[in-house]
Amino acid sequence: MTGRKTQTERHPPQGFDGRRRIVIENVQPEIDCGRFPIRRVIGETVTVRADIFADGHEEAAAAVLVRAPSEEAWREVPMRHLGNDRWEGAFEVEELGVYRYTVEGWLEPFASWQRDLRKRLAAGQEVTVELMIGAQLLNAALPGMQPEEARRLEALARALENPVEPGAAPPEALTQGTAALLRRAGGLAHRYEKELEVRVERPRALFGAWYELFPRSTAGVEGRHGTLAEAARLLPDIAELGFQIVYLPPVHPIGRTNRKGRNNATRAEAGDPGSPWAIGSAEGGHKALHPELGSLEDFEAFRLSCSDHGLELAMDIAFQCSPDHPYVKEHPEWFRWRPDGSVQYAENPPKKYQDILPINFETESWQELWQELRSVFAFWIERGVRIFRVDNPHTKPFAFWEWVIGEIKKDHPETIFLAEAFTRPRIMYRLAKLGFTQSYTYFTWRNSKRELTDYLRELTVGEAREYVIPNFWPNTPDILPEHLQFGGRAAFVARLVLAATLSSSYGIYGPAFELCVSRGLPEREEYADSEKYELKVWDRGREGNIREELKRINRIRRDNPALQTPWNLRFLDIDNDSLLAYLKATEDLSNILVVVLNLDPYQAQMGLLHLPLEDLEISERRPFLAHELLRDSRQVWHGPTRFVTVDPASSPACVFRLRRHLRREEDFDYYL
Repeated sequence: MTGRKTQTERHPPQGFDGRRRIVIENVQPEIDCGRFPIRRVIGETVTVRADIFADGHEEAAAAVLVRAPSEEAWREVPMRHLGNDRWEGAFEVEELGVYRYTVEGWLEPFASWQRDLRKRLAAGQEVTVELMIGAQLLNAALPGMQPEEARRLEALARALENPVEPGAAPPEALTQGTAALLRRAGGLAHRYEKELEVRVERPRALFGAWYELFPRSTAGVEGRHGTLAEAARLLPDIAELGFQIVYLPPVHPIGRTNRKGRNNATRAEAGDPGSPWAIGSAEGGHKALHPELGSLEDFEAFRLSCSDHGLELAMDIAFQCSPDHPYVKEHPEWFRWRPDGSVQYAENPPKKYQDILPINFETESWQELWQELRSVFAFWIERGVRIFRVDNPHTKPFAFWEWVIGEIKKDHPETIFLAEAFTRPRIMYRLAKLGFTQSYTYFTWRNSKRELTDYLRELTVGEAREYVIPNFWPNTPDILPEHLQFGGRAAFVARLVLAATLSSSYGIYGPAFELCVSRGLPEREEYADSEKYELKVWDRGREGNIREELKRINRIRRDNPALQTPWNLRFLDIDNDSLLAYLKATEDLSNILVVVLNLDPYQAQMGLLHLPLEDLEISERRPFLAHELLRDSRQVWHGPTRFVTVDPASSPACVFRLRRHLRREEDFDYYL
């Protein structure tokens, strides 16, 4: 059999428009190909960049399309061309919830026509046909115009078709105003294939100082369990120190089975209160209050007292159980059982936590488990709590956190979640991507100049800046770093200044830090006689405390907007590896601070500091004022370099507020 072979007829895919010529790629910020949202707080800006180009030589334009949580339609934010086909546009976020954004690009035939016409006219070429083409472009755009604009463009089209002088273009044809009217006329737009998200948090998510307090250690009497009513008496003092958030470790009933004794002893003595993280007893579980702390009415009174003193209450959520927790009897399927019939307790070999049972998230009844754990958050949210510090989230499934945080934020977008996850970097970052508002970091173990600068650049300049809000803690009930054990009072002040000025959110494990408690277990970064396992009586006025330094640094943070964000950090050159120098300034340069800190807690260090005066809009030829805020002293500085001495015997840090211009009658004459 013979005959002509025919090729199967093929058509482009449905919805494909072969006339579209715009390419959009390398859109930033975009996390994991758009899988996760970026994060901002109310009032911050999202700057979107993309590579946008097309074949040929026509003029292109682009816009960021934005939709706030309360908006149904897209808003258009023009993008500007940065060069080399890179475009940029920015928008501010103004409400809680999830914003959506994408990018759209298009060609602009009329702007291209204007550009080419100018070149032809400059070269003295005959342009009659080109003027007719311009008229065609104008006439094609008329149906989409408002009546007044349409009349104007129609008149301009007639002027192009019938010029006063042959080959002369009416001036209005070449103006930017005319091009703006025809901005989208005749050019097929192409929209980026992904809608990206911004999760917007309230301002407290970015700026705040946390004070961790064990309410059971507030009785002031040796061996007696404190109450929430007694803890409330400390709130005026905590507020006076300048903190905004009071964080309580777990306040639930504590199990008796395998209760830990002092210094994590496996056998408890009579009167030992046990670890608050061994949650659950016959008195209840995660939705109950430890009876010796008081009632739920006392909890409400404590929360209201916090509010009365300008403080917000943060609670610890630890999804683990004592062997006595009601869940163990009511839902044995939520736990792992060993071949001998005993339940598996928590271990991190060689460490053993005999008083704690991990929850088995691989249970077949995982849906019921998830709903129950969600209800724990809901229970305390109903009682006014909006900040949760979540214990060890890295030991629970990622999918659970993405679901539960998403569910809670649907109804309560103001809720803040702090992830206590001292674990591998990728896991910490994954938790932030999944929805945790803030993250503990490795700051606690970054000590040298190189370690600090490298790590802070990773947090504030790298991609992590788009979704991680760092919260710096110099110590916790679990962690007493080596430098605090051996560096003396100066080390405590230095770490306070670093935490409070490098990051806009920081916290301390309260009395132990303000009293410079430094006694640790031998060769361990843990407190000896830890408050986790015993009641304490703290003498908050004892000699050697750093209460005044806490007041001062928190007041400096409150009074200086440059310290209320971590994203403006810039390290400065100073020729001494024991001195760390950095700059923080507001965008309008109305508030400029320079911190110089001595990392050596024992000896004075000196160095030549280099200031970027041109970037700060400070003249090299005129003096300017440097107000040292920790000591309230003032100096007049000249030029871009300054020799600085920092002696830990007096203070391990200097925090200078720079005034760009001296008012001669008030400053220059007086200080000289």
